[in-house]
Parts: sequence; structure tokens; C-alpha cells
Amino acid sequence: MIYLDNAATTPLHPKAREAMIPYLSETFANPSSVYSSARAVRKAVDEVRQVTATAINATAQEIYFTSGGTEAGNWAALGALEGCGNGGHIITSSVEHPCIYNLCKRLEKLGHAVTFLPVNAQGMVNPQDVENAIRP
Repeated sequence: MIYLDNAATTPLHPKAREAMIPYLSETFANPSSVYSSARAVRKAVDEVRQVTATAINATAQEIYFTSGGTEAGNWAALGALEGCGNGGHIITSSVEHPCIYNLCKRLEKLGHAVTFLPVNAQGMVNPQDVENAIRP
């Protein structure tokens, strides 16, 4: 089979699958709960968070796990906007992933400034368009 939608999902690496099997079949629990099996899962999540942080020279507190790209994209966009108060301005492309494009359209309806930049035939934004869109 030839699979060409790896932007949406991709097969697990065999080592990742092997590491996850216990948490999918035997040791499943809500890591935010207080019972013993939940604490064991919380410990495993915290260990993976630390390994991930070390691998990219971050702190464990900087690592967030999300359910997928839509949640991660929304967190990133809303988090960036949150620090701007009411004066925020979002610059994005007209071919942005739907999770971001739709969020930006919604934010625009709520009164936030959003600039949607065009792309060329290769899907690239002109850097001059970005520069021109930047506001003080």
C-alpha cells in the first residue's frame, strides 16, 4: 500500500508501538486521577515528558502532549494571541491548515485583526507580503 497522507496520520514506529502496548491493554488509567494505577500511568507520562524535553533541550514543564494537530495548532495560535491583549494581529496564509484557517476566521468575526496572505503557484508566501503585513 502506498500511503500519501502522512500529514494527517502516520504508522507508529515499531519501538513506539511496543512501548505503548501495555498502556493500551493492561495499564490504562486516567493519569490525572489519584488511584494507584493512575499514578503509575502519570509516572510513565512524566518520564516520557522528561525524555522528550531532554532530547530537544527543553524543560519538562515546556512539553505538552495534545490529541493531534488541530488541538496543538489551536493552542499555539490562541496562546500567542493571548499575550497580545486586544491589540493582537495574526498573519497567516490563505492556504493554512483548516484548523488554523477556521480559527482565524472565527477570531476575525470576534474582532481580532487577521491578515490572510496569498501564495504563489508553489504554495509559497512572498516574504515581502509578510513584511508589509506586519503592524507596529
